[in-house]
Amino acid sequence: MANATPRVPISQLLANKSGDEEPKKKSREDWRKAKELEEARKAGTAPAAVDEEGKDINPHIPQYISSAPWYYGSMGPTLKHQRPQDEKKTQYSGIDEWYKKGVDTSKVATKYRKGACENCGAMTHKKKDCMERPRKVGAKFNGAKIAHDEFIQPNIVSDYDGKRDRWSGYDPAQHREIVEEYQKVEEAKRALKAAKLKENPEAELSGDEEEDEDKYVDEVDMPGTKVDSKQRITVRNLRIREDTAKYLRNLDPNSAYYDPKTRSMRDNPEPNKKPEDSEFAGENFVRFTGDTQKHSKAQLFAWEAYGKGVDVHILAEPTKLELLQNEYDKKKEQFKSQVKDTILDRYGGEEHLQVPPRALLLAQTEEYVEYSRSGKVIKGQEKQIVRSRYEEDVLINNHTTVWGSYWNAGQWGYKCCHSFIKNSYCLGESGKNTQMAIPSTKIIPKINPPASQQDEEEVPEKAEDPKESSSSSSSSSSSSEDEEETRKRQKAKKKSKKKRQKEKKKLKKSQKDGEDKLKEALKAEEKRNREVGEMMKLDERKRPYNSMYDVKKPTDEEMEAFMMKRQLLVP
Repeated sequence: MANATPRVPISQLLANKSGDEEPKKKSREDWRKAKELEEARKAGTAPAAVDEEGKDINPHIPQYISSAPWYYGSMGPTLKHQRPQDEKKTQYSGIDEWYKKGVDTSKVATKYRKGACENCGAMTHKKKDCMERPRKVGAKFNGAKIAHDEFIQPNIVSDYDGKRDRWSGYDPAQHREIVEEYQKVEEAKRALKAAKLKENPEAELSGDEEEDEDKYVDEVDMPGTKVDSKQRITVRNLRIREDTAKYLRNLDPNSAYYDPKTRSMRDNPEPNKKPEDSEFAGENFVRFTGDTQKHSKAQLFAWEAYGKGVDVHILAEPTKLELLQNEYDKKKEQFKSQVKDTILDRYGGEEHLQVPPRALLLAQTEEYVEYSRSGKVIKGQEKQIVRSRYEEDVLINNHTTVWGSYWNAGQWGYKCCHSFIKNSYCLGESGKNTQMAIPSTKIIPKINPPASQQDEEEVPEKAEDPKESSSSSSSSSSSSEDEEETRKRQKAKKKSKKKRQKEKKKLKKSQKDGEDKLKEALKAEEKRNREVGEMMKLDERKRPYNSMYDVKKPTDEEMEAFMMKRQLLVP
């Protein structure tokens, strides 16, 4: 906070000024001390400034906030001008103020008063606002039956919370009347009970009969609940919302009876299904997944502990319940071990209990295994076969081996019969002999020569061997089918030959067209080079400029002509 020197109005200075005194101006030393005091207050080494009400002023408040205006008339450091002013504060109604109901019966008027209602004689309203039945002769003229004055309602001004107070205007006397009524009923019951004992003093009431009749309702179980009136423990027979409702499992009205009040199913709604296929698990189904068992054990322990006098609740004090349960389990184990030691000391037989751990009983073996420092097996145990996630060793169609166990001439097959046909039937040794009788031929891929060379490199058909021709003519295998296949082959050869000739003509034509286009591109490139050379000789200021020049991608022939001419221009 900067210097908090009070700013006194000029009128006050003139009024308080004597004839010889004049206002003193602060010296440099006074300004320095004020600055040091301000820094000390900010650092906390000097006490803060105090206003007229005795409140400390924060030294970090800036000067334009802490300094009061000259017309405020403050004589010292203050922040009162920054706080809400008393004359501007809204005065709210008190908590006891509320609208009054009815009429004021404490004051009774016997004659008509000036300015009262002409109809009923009340002072709080006029004739046009009167709610009574219009009289034949008003109270103004006969002065009879003057009505009581209504209460003058106060102007209730409430703040934000007061407008939303649900108990505003509540009279506690109303509740006191209810309490008094119940007390009278209790006193009447005690008097009745004392009269019965007086008439028959030998009859002693049991503990359940001594309780009030209203408390009998607590011992009656509500439908769908199991209530212990002494322990106040309620377990509702409700289902979890994610579960299918029992009455939806079988919509047949003649199936198992469902009681909607207790939410119980009297029989299995799916009697035709097997137990493992049916989703209905019965009324006493308990979930055994997650922490369900742990929670149920904790709930049972809480009930048993509460029944034995330990005040604990699973929801209100879960930590306390868990600590008590852990301590109970620990003491229970100690008690069991103590009983066990007592029996062993009395009857003996401790040597029969000294057996290896359960994990080692079924893992004992006589195989010798050596391991390295890294945990790898050195010797003594065969290496485990790496299994695949696919099915293995599936043998079909009388095969004794799987597909892919045999390889020959670039083909996979079965090792048991040397068959290369997948999912074929196994022939055993006869299948091997059949495959061995067939000579293995190596397949050489045929590479077709270019179309331009096919005509020149055509190989003439081989002449038939006279021995083969004689044998074929003599044999019965030369039939019309062979002649038809030969005609088909010759026809296919003629078609392929014509096709190659067409492609050759087309290629020659395209080559000729390309040469013509290249010649035209060369001429155009020469012309352009001449124009560029002539333009380069001109002055830059006299060179023409054509803005309508069409720019497009050059063709392959134009690019080839440019490269050829460019090579000629290189020195």
